[in-house]
Amino acid sequence: MNRTSHPRRADVLREVTRTADSRLDGQLPMDVDGVAETFGDELTLLGSLQLRWHTRLAGHIERELAGEPLDLGNAVTIAWLRAAEDMPGIRAIIDHHVDHPASAEMARATAIATAKEHELLALMAGRASAPGEAAQRVGREIARAARASYVPGVAPRQVEAPSLVQRLKAVLAA
Repeated sequence: MNRTSHPRRADVLREVTRTADSRLDGQLPMDVDGVAETFGDELTLLGSLQLRWHTRLAGHIERELAGEPLDLGNAVTIAWLRAAEDMPGIRAIIDHHVDHPASAEMARATAIATAKEHELLALMAGRASAPGEAAQRVGREIARAARASYVPGVAPRQVEAPSLVQRLKAVLAA
C-alpha cells in the first residue's frame, strides 16, 4: 500500500460512516464510491467498521472512567451509549451482521469481535480480572444493560456527575 492509498481509504471509510448513519438500516453501504476498490468485499469493510467501533468505544470508556472513578460499571455503560450515539450506523451494521452473517467466515469474525468487546466492557468495569468466557458473560450483561436505554439516533441522557467535594463526602461517609 502506498502513501496515497491511506488517505483514500480513510476518505472512503468516512463516507461509508456518513452513509450508514443516514440510512440506519444495518446494511453495509457497498454502493459508496470507492468501497469495492478500497475494501474489496463485505467482510473486509465490516472488519474496518468493527475496528472503528472498538476504537471509539475504548476512547469513550477511558474518558468516562477518568470522570467517574467511583462507579466503573456506570461509566462503562455510559461510554457504550456515547459510542453508539457517535456511530449509530456502524452500530446498526455490526448488530445486523452479528444476527445475520453473510457467511460462516463473517459469523466467526463477528463472534470474535463481539467477544472482545464484551471482555473489554467487563474488564474496564472492574467486574472481571482476566479475558475469557467469564468476562464475556459479564460484558454481555453490561452491553445488554446499555442497550436497554439505547435508541438509535437519540443522545443518551446526561447524568449529572457529582462534584469532587460531593464524591469525597460520600467516600468519607461510607
